Amino acid sequence: MLLLPLLLSCLSGLASPVEVKRPRGVSLTNRLFYDDSKPFTCLDGSATVPYDRVNDDYCDCRDGSDEPGTAACPNGRFHCSNAGYRPQYVPSSRVNDGICDCCDTTDEYNSGIVCENTCKEMGRKEQEALRQMAEVAREGFELKKALMEEASKRKEEKQRKLSELQDGKKSVEDRVEALRLLKEAAEKPEKEAKDAHSKAWEAQKMAETAAKDQARAEEAFRELDSDADGVVSVAELQEHAELDVDGDGIMSESEAQGLLGDSLQADVGQFQSTVWAAIKEKYKGESLDDVPPLPKTPVEEYQAPQPDAHLDPLPTEDDYDDEDEGEEESDEDGVDEETKVPPIPPSSDNKAAEDELEKMPPYDEATQYLIDAAQKARDQFEEVEKSLKDMEESIRSLEKEITFDFGPHGEFSYLYNQCYELTTNEYIYRLCPFSRVSQKPKHGGSETSLGTWGSWAGPEDNKFSVMKYEHGTGCWQGPNRSTTVKLSCGKETMVTTTTEPSRCEYLMDFVTPAACHDPREDPHDEL
Repeated sequence: MLLLPLLLSCLSGLASPVEVKRPRGVSLTNRLFYDDSKPFTCLDGSATVPYDRVNDDYCDCRDGSDEPGTAACPNGRFHCSNAGYRPQYVPSSRVNDGICDCCDTTDEYNSGIVCENTCKEMGRKEQEALRQMAEVAREGFELKKALMEEASKRKEEKQRKLSELQDGKKSVEDRVEALRLLKEAAEKPEKEAKDAHSKAWEAQKMAETAAKDQARAEEAFRELDSDADGVVSVAELQEHAELDVDGDGIMSESEAQGLLGDSLQADVGQFQSTVWAAIKEKYKGESLDDVPPLPKTPVEEYQAPQPDAHLDPLPTEDDYDDEDEGEEESDEDGVDEETKVPPIPPSSDNKAAEDELEKMPPYDEATQYLIDAAQKARDQFEEVEKSLKDMEESIRSLEKEITFDFGPHGEFSYLYNQCYELTTNEYIYRLCPFSRVSQKPKHGGSETSLGTWGSWAGPEDNKFSVMKYEHGTGCWQGPNRSTTVKLSCGKETMVTTTTEPSRCEYLMDFVTPAACHDPREDPHDEL
């Protein structure tokens, strides 16, 4: 920033220039090479010509240095003195081309064009702009000092919080372990009770299936015993071709005898134990397909481990009277209560009835008590375990933030976990410092990553002036997107511009007080 007052003083001094004799188009620094008392040597040393060939509108030097004030050399440069403003060079091709490039009009000395000397006005405007920028730099640095002070306090607070979390972590770990043991202790009897309940239910289903199969076998026996003599004979089996063994469609005498266990006939007991197993998959009886499953009864055989004495007593048989009342009525055929087949429900209700019968009955009170106790232990364990995980995540986050490079005095730390947007005609650009950069269509569409935080990438003497974000969404048949963020001094914090100078490589300008420097000490005039 020391260059700023020097520049202002130089600009002020230019308002009253001292004329120094030199050829047209030559700068003050090069004046000593143009001595009219001796031949001129090209600045690149390519030739030496008489001095009267300087600015004679003919190019003698390869570097065009003999024609600084004409357009004769294609690679020549014309120096504009621009008294009252900043000196500059323009290509020699612009000399006398009818367009004023120098604010002091010296490049159009022989074109017939009348130009207005605007150097003093331009110098005045530039001085005013520089003064305003210097004021922004001073105010920005004051804000930066406040940011540094706040960063120091914030870091101390986070270090204190980190210490508290680290100190408290051991006690939470101990509590998690204690609750884990309690949970496992509660889950063991729960599992035993649930397994026993499930086994009892499976046993009951197997018994029901066996009873249903027996009923089907008895019904089949009655149907096959066509003469009702109490036995199924070879001749009676031969009447059922669907029971054919060798697949020729005919039930032979030997096949029938084989099904009867190499006997000529079988009574009901022999039929159920020997014959039925061999024919039940093929036998197409008159009504066997309509026999529904036997009604399900509660699991009564299983006695779960008893809970503490203070629990309510287990349900008794009376509790099920209402459910079983309808099953105790006799049908008109006088079939035994234990083996009778209940009426066939309407076809539309068969599936629902079967689904209902397949459901395992509710747990008894003792088992439910163990389940509730185990669930309570699980909930307590999971709650404390989640607290431990949250604590560990907070510790990792604090450790990361505390050790992050936020500048020499932590001045950039206020940008952490913040995001800033810039809206253009087509896109909404979003910069989240130290995290990511993204782009989203203004009128709807998915977000595209333009890179995630990489590193500080400024020059060695000003490292914190550039951020690099890498490994964004890949371009079609191209590289992954990346973004370079240039930081400059400002009283506010905002993204000012975003461009794409190269395919898939973005450039973003970001102003922040944290990028300001002390005007009294900083030798770099970034303005």
